[in-house]
Parts: sequence; C-alpha cells; structure tokens
Amino acid sequence: MFNKILIANRGEIACRVIRTAKKMGIATVAVYSDADANALHVREADEAVHIGPAPSNQSYIVIDKILEAIRKTGADAVHPGYGFLSENPAFAAALEKEGVAFIGPPVKAIEAMGDKITSKKLAAEAGVSTVPGHMGLIETADGAVRIASEIGYPVMIKASAGGGGKGMRIAWNDSEAREGFQSSRNEAKASFGDDRIFIEKFVTQPRHIEIQVLGDQHGTVLYLGERECSIQRRNQKVIEEAPSPFLDEATRKAMGEQAVALAKAVGYFSAGTVEFIVDGDRNFYFLEMNTRLQVEHPVTEIVTGIDLVEQMIRVAAGEKLSLSQPGIKLNGWAIESRLYAEDPYRNFLPSIGRLTRYRPPEEGRQENGTILRNDTGVFEGGEISMYYDPMIAKLCSWGETRLSAIDAMGEALDRFEVEGIGHNLPFLSAVMQHPRFRSGNLTTGFIAEEFPDGFSGVEPQTQAAERLAAIAAVIHHQVQSRAAQISGTIGNHRRIVGKDWVVQLGKTEHRISVDLEGDHVVTQVEGGERLAVETDWLPGRSLGMFRLGDTVLAVKIDLSPSAIRLRWHGVDIVAHVRSPRVAELARLMPEKLPPDTSKMLLCPMPGVITSISVAEGDEVEAGQALATVEAMKMENILRAERKGRVANVSVKAGDSLAVDEVILQFD
Repeated sequence: MFNKILIANRGEIACRVIRTAKKMGIATVAVYSDADANALHVREADEAVHIGPAPSNQSYIVIDKILEAIRKTGADAVHPGYGFLSENPAFAAALEKEGVAFIGPPVKAIEAMGDKITSKKLAAEAGVSTVPGHMGLIETADGAVRIASEIGYPVMIKASAGGGGKGMRIAWNDSEAREGFQSSRNEAKASFGDDRIFIEKFVTQPRHIEIQVLGDQHGTVLYLGERECSIQRRNQKVIEEAPSPFLDEATRKAMGEQAVALAKAVGYFSAGTVEFIVDGDRNFYFLEMNTRLQVEHPVTEIVTGIDLVEQMIRVAAGEKLSLSQPGIKLNGWAIESRLYAEDPYRNFLPSIGRLTRYRPPEEGRQENGTILRNDTGVFEGGEISMYYDPMIAKLCSWGETRLSAIDAMGEALDRFEVEGIGHNLPFLSAVMQHPRFRSGNLTTGFIAEEFPDGFSGVEPQTQAAERLAAIAAVIHHQVQSRAAQISGTIGNHRRIVGKDWVVQLGKTEHRISVDLEGDHVVTQVEGGERLAVETDWLPGRSLGMFRLGDTVLAVKIDLSPSAIRLRWHGVDIVAHVRSPRVAELARLMPEKLPPDTSKMLLCPMPGVITSISVAEGDEVEAGQALATVEAMKMENILRAERKGRVANVSVKAGDSLAVDEVILQFD
C-alpha cells in the first residue's frame, strides 16, 4: 500500500480524497495556487506545496509543477480528483515515467475514452448503441454550420476533451451553430488546453443516466448501478440521484453490461463512468466515458456502501477487487444537490466573495432514520474565487424510499445557512417541492421547461403563506416582549405589547392575533387556522425551528428595524408586522421606484471582459451580441434587449468588472 498520496486538485474533491486516505492511514499532500493559500484542502492535508498563480493554466494543470511537488514531498501516488489533469493521458504517462502510481485508469484507456470522438468509435465497435453525429474534428465555424445542417438541427456542439458542461452548446439554427462553435472552442481551450470540437445529434426529451464501473488490474470489471443526472442547467448537472426512477431491472442490466463490455474493450481499471442518453422508450445511447471519479459519486457510495476512493487506491496498489457483481445491491435512495455560487435571482450568474456565514446541517443519521452527508471544500470566512468552478458543496440525503430522501433533502436545504454571496440554495429547495420532480418525470430539459423565465423565488400558497405570517407575528411578538423587559424605563411610558397585528407578506395582508397560553404561543389567522407555535428561536439567531401543529418548519430569519426576511422551501419573502393603525397608514405610503437602468448594459457578474462587439455610434438590433464576460471558466454573451444606438462604451477587453458596473450606454 502507498505511504503518501498527493492530490492534484483542490476544493471539495481534494478534501474528499484526504478523508479516505486518512481513514486508510495514508499521509496526504495538497497542492495550492495563490488563490488557495488558505483553502480547506490545504488545512486538512498533512503537507501542502505552493504551485503557482491563481489561474489554473499557470498552476493546477501545469504537469511540471505537479511533478516538482511530488519530488519535493516524496509522494508515491497521485489522485487527480476530477477536472484539471484527471483525464490528461500526458499526465498519467509522466507519472508512470516518474515511477509514481496514478490512482486512475491506464494511459491507453484515458487516451481511448477521454477523447469523445475516439470513444464513440470504440463504443460502436464494441456493440454499444451510439448517438448519430460527426465523429471527425471540426476546424472552422463554417464547417460547423455545414455539418450541423447535414446532421439536422438541433445539434450538440461539444469539446472533445474535458467535461463538466464546459465547452458545450446546443444549436437550433445556423447562427447558433456558428456562435456556439466559437464559444465552445474558447471555453475548451481555457479549461482543458484542448480546443478540438465535434458535433452530434441532440436527442429531444432525453434523460441523462450514467453507469458507475469499477475494475481492477486482474481483469475484473463490475457495474455499481446507475445515477440519474437529468436535472441540468446549461449542460451542468445540478441534482443527481441513485438509482434512477425511470429504469427497470432489464434496462439497468443491459446498460450495465454494455458499460462493462466497453471498459473491458480498452483494458480499463479503477473507477469510471459510462454516460448514456435514454429516451422515453428506454432506448439508450452512449454519450461518453469519464475516466475518472465523477462529481456525483457520493450517491453511488451511499446506496451501495462502497467507498469508491478507497477502491481506486487499492486498485492502483495492485489489489484485487473483493467485490462481485451478484454481491452489489442498491439499498434505498440517495439524492445529491450541488450547492453553487450562482445567483438564481440573476439568471444563475456566478457570484464571488467571502462566506460570511457557512453552517451546513449536521451530517449522519437523523432522528427519522434518514442520513445526510455534505462534501465541501469551503469554510465560514473563506472566499469563493473567480478563478475556479463555482461549487461550494455537495449535500446528499438517503432514505428508504425516493420521497423520503427528497423530503430529507428539502429539510436539510432549509437548515443550510450560506451568506455573503449569491447561491442556488433557494432554487434547489424549490426543485425538491416541485410536483414534476417528486413524480420522477424528468428530462434534461426540466429546468428550461419548468423555469422558462428563470427563477424569481417561490410564491407561497395559501396555507404556507398563513403559516409564514404566523411565524413572522411570533418573531415580532418575541422581539417586542424582550424590548418591554428592558429595565430603567419611565413608569408611565412602559411598552405594552399588543395582541392584534397585520402581517404584510409581499402584497398580501394577514390579520393575526397572538396570545400566550401557558408555555405556548397561539396564533389565530383571521379566516384561517388557529395554531399553537412552539419554537426555540431567540432574537439574534439566523435559523429558527417552528412547530406548528404536527409540522416543523426550519426557517432562515433576517431581522431589520422595520421588516423580517423569511426563507423556507425556496420562498424568500419580507414580512412587515404592524399594528392595525400603523398598517392603515402604511397603505397610504407611495411606492419607491427602482432607478432607471434601461439605457445601460450592466455587468451581471464579477468577471473579465473578453470582448466588446460594438463601438460608439453603432446601431444594434434586439438579440445582437454586445460583449462577452468570462467568469468561473464560463463565457457569457451579453445581448441587446431591444433595438438602439450605442452612445458610449465604458470598458475594454481585459478589464475586470464588479457586479452592475456599466459596460456601455445607449442613446
């Protein structure tokens, strides 16, 4: 067995590998860039080596710097995690030459399967069903348009190297094919140092289902069930689960056996994933093979009880697998939610900054028998950088049934506190409550179809609104009651806490009475239900547990002098609690209008301007590209909302901008 493993990665996956290595009694080495000097993976490793500036192409994907760190520390094995160098055959070959074990598949398998074009050809030869497409490399935008037209729209433009949604675009016409080709190529080059592009048919109404495989160096290859990864945004997975609610045993077996056959065809060992697109009739088509550990591997670990990182380490050390195909069972259901530093209220644009609050729910078995797991690479007070992937954490839940796992996830998301940056917690919570998601009727178009105008929060239904109004009234009553107990007040000016309140939630008002009955607070909503409210909340706490009858709500609370912000189940709403007379006067107040920015193009996220497509005096049409902003390795094209004339351009290519900085103005 190895004595010391260097993790050639960062963030949550580096912390994940360190955790298993420590369990096995193996020393660990972290590598870090300037931006990660204080990162969690650096703190948790036994040793840490600085490898260069913040951009990954000057640090994490520079093979020579990783080799230098190996020599410096005497590591005898390297785990690449995912992304960066994990599917780079030159890196695996360099380690082999150095006499250091690569905790992953052999070089030839990486070369064969890591290249999407070659892998599709090999899959077809191995009898695996594949999606129609052009398997040759495409050099120009004109060539992309011609090939896309021949295949028939819609098409998927994909980078040959890498994964994680980088370098991928769907094109529905010639214009989108031309534009998508260039953006995919730019992203691929920036993320993987490889700008090769290919095109395949985009299957409509598809499900994205993948098979986890695991093999050793002695010829054994097994499949560990499937993962449903259909909840995606911009080809980036957001929520995954195991098993799939769609597959039957026959399809699962057929997909698993094809995945194993493909792995054996290239002499594969270690952990790997074969990805398929599955249509409504359970026909499945090979997409690609990821020759590494997947981001979503925890859900497979949870339902099988197999530590994939441990198995990868043992396989790399030459051990035989102690598992057999008949012995692999799927126990219960697991859900994974990816917590991203992306603001759902700003069309999921990247958000960077300091985590002023980071309090995940408690891991392990819960009172109701469900289990929570949180894989993360951040900590309270840490910083989310613009240089890397926006992932903050991966929250996983397990239950005996799919719905129990979903409900456990919903409750855990409500208890997960993240402040200081924009993040997608409200959106994840909303998905957990969505009827279509709960029914298992999923496709990769779920988010686009169910949230076509983006995400602006969940509007509480009648019962939920009344309960949130009751909670707001109880919070207000506690704050007022505490204030009334302040000593030293003038006797005839003592504060009297009333019982009748008007709670304004958004534009809706609820008349509520609040009474004390023994140790309980009892609320009565006018025309609604009478509820005894039990809570441990005290002023100053940002999370409160409220029991209303048989229901417990975990609500995030922000107090201001005049309002109470409540967040629960994807609802993010401000409550104003007023006496009846003050509420009457508040209705007469004029509404403050936001400033007019309709003639400005504002930077929607912190990032770098990579190009300006117009100049002062240009006439532009609606939908025309105006500028491109790069943030967290993704290119974002900013377009004109309407026809107009450019009055002035305030920035140039290469400028770094903050959120809402002016890029240009119109007449």
